[in-house]
Amino acid sequence: MVTNQRRASIITWTLRLLGAAICLFGVPMAIGGVMLAGVGGSWYFLLMGAVMTASGVLIARRRVAGAWLYGAAFAATIVWALGDAGFAFWPLVSRLVALAVLATAVAALYPLLAPRGRRVAWGGAAVLVAALVATGIYAFMPVPIVAAQGPAPRLAVTQKGPQENWTAWANDDRGTRFARLTQITKDNVSRLTPAWTAHTGDVAVSDGFGAEDQNTPLQVGDTLYVCTPFNRVIALDVDSGRRKWRFDPNSTVPGWQRCRSLGYHQAAAAPSGEVCRQRLFVTTGDARLIAIDAADGRPCPGFGNNGQVDLKVDMGLIEPGYYTQTAAPLVAGDLVIVGGRIADNVSTGLAGGVVRAYDVASGDLRWAWDPGNPAITRRPPPGQSYTRATPNVWAGMAYDATLGLVYLPTGNTTPDFFGATRTARDNMWNSSVVALDVATGRPRWRFQAVHRDLWDFDMPAQPLLYDIPDGRGGTLPALVQVTKQGQIFLLNRATGRPIAPVAERRVPRGLIPEEVYSPTQPFSSMPSIGTERLTEADMWGATPIDQMLCRIAFRRMRYDGAFTPPGVKRTLQFPGSLGGMNWGSVSIDMTTGYMLVNDMRIGLWNELVPRAKMPAGPASGTEMGVSTMTGTPYGSRRDRFVSVAGIPCQKPPYGTMTAIDLAARKVAWQVPLGTVRDTGPFGIKMHLPIPIGMPTLGGALTTESGLVFFAGTQDYYLRALDSATGRELWKGRLPVGSGGSPMTYRSPRTGKQYVVVTAGGARQSPDRGDYVIAYALP
Repeated sequence: MVTNQRRASIITWTLRLLGAAICLFGVPMAIGGVMLAGVGGSWYFLLMGAVMTASGVLIARRRVAGAWLYGAAFAATIVWALGDAGFAFWPLVSRLVALAVLATAVAALYPLLAPRGRRVAWGGAAVLVAALVATGIYAFMPVPIVAAQGPAPRLAVTQKGPQENWTAWANDDRGTRFARLTQITKDNVSRLTPAWTAHTGDVAVSDGFGAEDQNTPLQVGDTLYVCTPFNRVIALDVDSGRRKWRFDPNSTVPGWQRCRSLGYHQAAAAPSGEVCRQRLFVTTGDARLIAIDAADGRPCPGFGNNGQVDLKVDMGLIEPGYYTQTAAPLVAGDLVIVGGRIADNVSTGLAGGVVRAYDVASGDLRWAWDPGNPAITRRPPPGQSYTRATPNVWAGMAYDATLGLVYLPTGNTTPDFFGATRTARDNMWNSSVVALDVATGRPRWRFQAVHRDLWDFDMPAQPLLYDIPDGRGGTLPALVQVTKQGQIFLLNRATGRPIAPVAERRVPRGLIPEEVYSPTQPFSSMPSIGTERLTEADMWGATPIDQMLCRIAFRRMRYDGAFTPPGVKRTLQFPGSLGGMNWGSVSIDMTTGYMLVNDMRIGLWNELVPRAKMPAGPASGTEMGVSTMTGTPYGSRRDRFVSVAGIPCQKPPYGTMTAIDLAARKVAWQVPLGTVRDTGPFGIKMHLPIPIGMPTLGGALTTESGLVFFAGTQDYYLRALDSATGRELWKGRLPVGSGGSPMTYRSPRTGKQYVVVTAGGARQSPDRGDYVIAYALP
């Protein structure tokens, strides 16, 4: 039996714990509120923190006024939250849920302070519990950001016949990622199950430099061809996953472990009998282009030097890992064309961004495009090299055989965040789409998406070549280029002129005295994705405290919207240089004319560091952190704009899938993509399938049956969406996350359609693997 003294002691300590919990929120909010108000931010946190602290102290001292004070403050918070965030769900969760939990405890324990108010207090607690339960249920419900309105268009597919092979990274050289296969449909996709699983034996351990499995396999006949992060090529049986052969190029480059796909060419007749009539092209981290026989994996003896071409020839001095291949070789007719990645932000004067075309049979150099010297059309003069430190082409290229044009998405002259050392030709070719004559390698036209790029806004994605209605019953030969800055440019691929109007708008000016800034930047009239200008009210957090800390960080940075230039004061870049859109490019549903675009929405902070204040140490090859930028007056620091819990500081979603109707030039639908099941605060997995929309990396696959397959989320799933609405129809659990893009084929032996994805690990996940998984109907 509990004595009165014991009961009084329990009540006292219960109220003290409740008061302490309220103060645990109130004191940091008051202190942070002072800091936020001091940088011109909202006064709410200061006032609420002070009131909560007073309330907590009063409750701990068993004063009924403490409960009334907290109740009044919470009611005021509801009014403030609605005014600050409107009725948007996730912003209100950030502002209200944690405080509502405390309000529930105050109401439930109110009778310990004033027994006569038991019924009203418990009624209030019941209402709060019901609201929290409803919030919890709603948090698990997938809700479109833009809902599909009415039925999708129905178009006749112009692609001839059903698909027989998948012979290019994007299935074709036009970047469509569309498969004319219909065995797996919206009605039966829910029955997909793993048909076989293979292991490559190569596990890339992500180190921030480039160790990732980002492969899309090729398929020809009864063989699937996979390249691993170590540039090894493995041939698998399409129906069983049984290994046929394995080729090892013995690539040894520190850090760089990545192979996105292969090139494929089939000759009408092989130069030496049947050897290498079907050949695969693989590039390596140590800058070699290798041709191997698709039949047995042996190097093609007539190609280059015993099957390989050294891409370092004529490049001058190359530090290991500073010139690497990141995209699949483009096979354009009888040419195989390669660009190259130049390490970002390490130094001026690194290797150049020359693009070269080689004969598919002999490996002889047919032409070269040197952005720094138009006089060089093949090899440079003896004793010289291709122009150093020119814009490079690290993303996938596209090819139009009818027009005889190859389309190059160009990157930025390194270092990315300081441009005063660049030449006029650098500024001309930077961050552009360039069309080259496939026969000569000479430029036909260019379109620049960023002038004097200081943000690492490389053109990161393979262009999409697709014919769109011209409004007069015909079509226009279009090129669609997605960008890191979330913009989409729609161009005439024959001329480079915009089909969707592009306007030059004034942008913020920087304060670095040595720098030359472009006063304007091009803005497309096409729908943009994740490009809204952030305000303090857009800051987010799991609790009001980390939301407040993000608000303070936001207010302390310079941010003037899109294209805020870097400076010695920390600046915010949104979208960040990771995207927006990245290397996964887009896919097109030819049955509707919808273009499918996945994105990530992660801001970055950036600051230039005067050379005298740079920390000593070696050059950084990682995407985040300190970069030396040797040869300029500054180094740089940058990182993701995230809270103390590692959550992006702006409100969700952080990744979406968007369908854009190219004929109407509008968003048809948009849905958040990915859940927090396999990630969470401080890197701790939440194991909750809450569809908040997480950063994506990789590409989508579309099929004639109206499906969109995607695997590049932070949670470990391959998903199938309805291409007409964005509704999730199926998801298959992967053993680890995927950074690859799915592909599909129909077995020539069994007639069965498979969807294949590689799973080596999601970008920010420590979980790694070496899986190749094929899904099919039972």
